[in-house]
Amino acid sequence: MNLVDSSAWLAYFANEPSADFFAEAIEDSDLLVVPSVCVYEVFKVVLRERGEDAAFSVVAAMQQGLVVDLDADLAMEAASIGFEEGLSFADSVIYTVARKHNATLWTQDAHFRGKPGVQYRPKGIGA
Repeated sequence: MNLVDSSAWLAYFANEPSADFFAEAIEDSDLLVVPSVCVYEVFKVVLRERGEDAAFSVVAAMQQGLVVDLDADLAMEAASIGFEEGLSFADSVIYTVARKHNATLWTQDAHFRGKPGVQYRPKGIGA
């Protein structure tokens, strides 16, 4: 399983230099897990930068994977992991969903670098 965090989705959709690094994980929707918080973050950025039509189009692509909603149990588990790992709310949820689904986390966010199960590519670095 693969989980692509919001920064990687945005890099992919913007065709940034790192887009190819994330492409395989994104394009294999049968193995893709998508936390609802990523849908929120990506929709918000694309809405702001490219408008509503583009935002809905991007989210439709994201929803080809298994979307995992935030419920009370996931929220409590993410809070515990976030506390232990020093992660923000969204990153706690993302990391927890990846762990629960035994998914590789694909990211450009440096605070995930070196964590187990993470494929990290610095922003601006190509595949």
